[in-house]
Amino acid sequence: MGEGVVLGLVDAAFTHPGGGGVHGLDLEVHAGEAVALIGPNGAGKSTLLQGLLGLVPLTAGTVDFGGGRMHAASGMIGYLPQSADFDPEFPITLAQVVMQGRYRRLGWLRWPGRADRRAVADALETVGLADRAKTRFGELSGGQRQRGLLARALAGQPRVLLLDEPFNGLDQPNRDALMSALRALKQRGVAVIVSTHDLELAREVCDTVVLLNGRQLAAGPVASVLTLENVQACFGDVNVEIDEHTLVVPDHHGDGA
Repeated sequence: MGEGVVLGLVDAAFTHPGGGGVHGLDLEVHAGEAVALIGPNGAGKSTLLQGLLGLVPLTAGTVDFGGGRMHAASGMIGYLPQSADFDPEFPITLAQVVMQGRYRRLGWLRWPGRADRRAVADALETVGLADRAKTRFGELSGGQRQRGLLARALAGQPRVLLLDEPFNGLDQPNRDALMSALRALKQRGVAVIVSTHDLELAREVCDTVVLLNGRQLAAGPVASVLTLENVQACFGDVNVEIDEHTLVVPDHHGDGA
């Protein structure tokens, strides 16, 4: 792997035990780089993220994290899923939710210390929710909860951050706060890989775009890869329109894979 590369995939494939997956993945991700994954339903975007987490088997090729194989990557990856189940009535504060991101470092027998509390405070500051630390999680708005879950992922101080459709359903203030947080993370050298249909995110925050549809179709700088011609080829027979913010794809609802 080259200098500054924190993640490298060489002809990698991730395949679900029941079939289906994504293959032909060749990508290097550098510290401070943001990569947008774009493709239709079932394209393999979420499968790729889950594969990097070790939740879907690697069935071909190699995946290296900072020069180490996947089993050596424990603790260096943060993850923000599409959705998380939280009982809004459960008596837990935002700070306590974010502290969950430290559990891998804490283990079962150690109480949070000064470094853990500092990491939680820094994560909340990054997502713009430092003033809501003691608020019950269920009392936050949906967008604030999403940012709180991002803070939980950041509390573990990852080198690589994976996000699965992070902007779904967010209003403009929460979108802006999330964009600001991602820019700050890049400046700190965190690598970001995000599954998205949001072109504003891809163009304003990301450096690289990867087009997927069961396999890697294209990868490279945003300006050269994210063209109507390339995206239409990626989505196949589905009619694609592009505006300044989003991919407009009729009858396209979310990303199941």
